[in-house]
Amino acid sequence: MQRRATMPCPSPLTQARLVRYPMGMSIRIATWNINSVRLREETVLRFLREAGPDVLCLQETKSPDAAFPHDGFDAAGYTHRHVRGEKGYNGVAILSRLPLEPLTHRDFCGKGDCRHIAASVGGMTVHNFYVPAGGDVPDREANDKFGHKLDFLDEMRDWFGPDGNAPGGPSVLVGDLNIAPQEHDVWSHKQLLKVVSHTPIEVEALEAVRASRDWIDTAREITPADEKLYSWWSYRSKDWSAADKGRRLDHIWITPDLRGALRSCDTHRDVRGWEKPSDHAPVVATLDV
Repeated sequence: MQRRATMPCPSPLTQARLVRYPMGMSIRIATWNINSVRLREETVLRFLREAGPDVLCLQETKSPDAAFPHDGFDAAGYTHRHVRGEKGYNGVAILSRLPLEPLTHRDFCGKGDCRHIAASVGGMTVHNFYVPAGGDVPDREANDKFGHKLDFLDEMRDWFGPDGNAPGGPSVLVGDLNIAPQEHDVWSHKQLLKVVSHTPIEVEALEAVRASRDWIDTAREITPADEKLYSWWSYRSKDWSAADKGRRLDHIWITPDLRGALRSCDTHRDVRGWEKPSDHAPVVATLDV
């Protein structure tokens, strides 16, 4: 069981050992921005009991590693973990009931914030990302946070691209990517074109990341592009479900060699309505490996 974040090591990520399982096994991988894992531990445990993913990737855990609530997840059967967190901000974690091999994380933009973690599970490399939100003003000259977001995406593109040194082989990229790229990934394409998370410059930058390794967007592989699909609803909406002004910010991508393994991708919208919810809903993809 891994209880601590893996520290950078001299060996490259590409040389890490892949943990493999028998052929014909299905693995359900979930991603969820939990907005504080300690505050919402019981909510996470309920989701694990009811949805039963094999692997759960969390973002915005907001917990230093020493304070991560390991005991509850042990009792729930998720005894394999890889966490990388910091007090009050950011933070990513991978919880699994299957053996995993922690891999070295990358410090994107050299800021030392906890926005990426990786592990080998089921013969696949799983990357868990928390892309910067980007603030409120979509102008890098007027808003450093927006510039950080664009630089982070550019670095992702280059790392996964042909001249980068990201791991090869079957891979899954999940996380809160903080961008709703397609027209029907937001409640109003026209009204959100100048709102951070759906601006053309962000969409173009995310598409460059996707194209860097021909990643497949599992949700849109399953759900047609002309159907509305969201994973985030603002806390500011008094009746979020009735208003339904959502955005699809949470994603699960797979490399082309896993396309034939994809069986489903579902957004668990009902979880957004549970007691003490995150403003994000979990997204779960099933792969036959």
